[in-house]
Amino acid sequence: MNTLTRRVATAGLLALLLIATVRTATADETCNSPYTARLIKGQEQFLHVWVLGVKGMGDGSDKLVTVDSDPKSKDYGKVIHTVSVGGRGEAHHMGFTDDRRYLWAGRLDDNKIFVFDVGSDPAKPALVRTIDNFESSSGYVGPHTFYATPGRVMIQGLSNSKDHGGVTGIAVYSNAGEFVAKYDMPTGKSAIGTGDGYGYDIGINPAKNVMLTSSFTGWTNYMMDLGTLIKDPEAMKNFGSTMALWDFKAMKPTQVFEVPGAPLEIRWNLAGGADWAITATALTSKLWLIKQDKDGKWQAKAVADIGDPSKIPLPVDISITADGKGLWVNTFMDGKTRYFDMTNPESPKQTYEIVSGKQVNMVSQSWDGKRVYLTSSLLANWDKKGADDEQFLRAYDWDGKQLTRKFELDFYALKLGRAHHMKFSAKPAQVAAADRAR
Repeated sequence: MNTLTRRVATAGLLALLLIATVRTATADETCNSPYTARLIKGQEQFLHVWVLGVKGMGDGSDKLVTVDSDPKSKDYGKVIHTVSVGGRGEAHHMGFTDDRRYLWAGRLDDNKIFVFDVGSDPAKPALVRTIDNFESSSGYVGPHTFYATPGRVMIQGLSNSKDHGGVTGIAVYSNAGEFVAKYDMPTGKSAIGTGDGYGYDIGINPAKNVMLTSSFTGWTNYMMDLGTLIKDPEAMKNFGSTMALWDFKAMKPTQVFEVPGAPLEIRWNLAGGADWAITATALTSKLWLIKQDKDGKWQAKAVADIGDPSKIPLPVDISITADGKGLWVNTFMDGKTRYFDMTNPESPKQTYEIVSGKQVNMVSQSWDGKRVYLTSSLLANWDKKGADDEQFLRAYDWDGKQLTRKFELDFYALKLGRAHHMKFSAKPAQVAAADRAR
């Protein structure tokens, strides 16, 4: 991108941020962008699951599966709608537009992005747009995180089209699906630290005008069989070990932190102006805190172990409570779901754990913290084999002491595929009522 184009794109983004409605930064599921409107603070009524197709199973295609999650409904706990998108391209993550009317879902292998209308009738999402220029427009591959800003969707890539390694960046699209700008992840040694160029997740704190990005690995690694990858010492060197802090409005990195072991999901605690973020490192099994010190300087430090790091339980998804006082952590290899007391973020304490599956990946909790949902698939080539390859959606109630299972869906028995990312929605009348109550 030339200097003039970058300035124009940045100016447009700033203009949208300035005219955006000012409000306390909150979002349901506690992992959506704080710019996401139409919050669901009561009972979510629908759960949308982005599913990897399996050859010979059903239609074999990746699909968006909608489950009724309203206990008052006659269809509670049942699949009520599916939308197949054709083919298998490593379906992975999703994200809402800022108005919550559209859900963007990406595939890590063929780089296609599918836009679903979930606002008109959330019980029956409709595919309204397919974006296939992510690679050609940005030079990145592996569209991973979809993060809403006013009128825009930021997409964190995992890799690049040049060598399929981990050096990558962020692509910005308009809500209408038009490519707007690209921003490379910091690389090399500089005054802000030493960047490795890797990317994974995005997290924005609007009050502080800061954005955090984390790091994972490139296409060559994430499309490799996990057993083969682990036995390849050269491939195991190709994982990110940094997080970057950005001036969000300028879209400029200002600091690079050393965070060894592939820091994945980023969760900001924005409750009551707490202004700290937490992440988990997949390979070193630690929780890392990103917080300002007494002099206002942002620091990153390891604050807790997750299980026994020597056994590499492989922490994957995390979900912070709306008040920032609790954190759910899933570990893929041992199939455990853990809860940490985050009352003192400098010293998180594990207070609960269960074996929630033979493998477990994503965790999403309701805004009120009373319901928790889990899915099983990590990546098609990383999921376990044989009897350990469970593919499920499991729904629980949480009373602050233990999880109680409410329903379970076996995605293999239903011939749907591998269950990955989840997002909530509700009927328009309920969302409108929540907006009026804000």
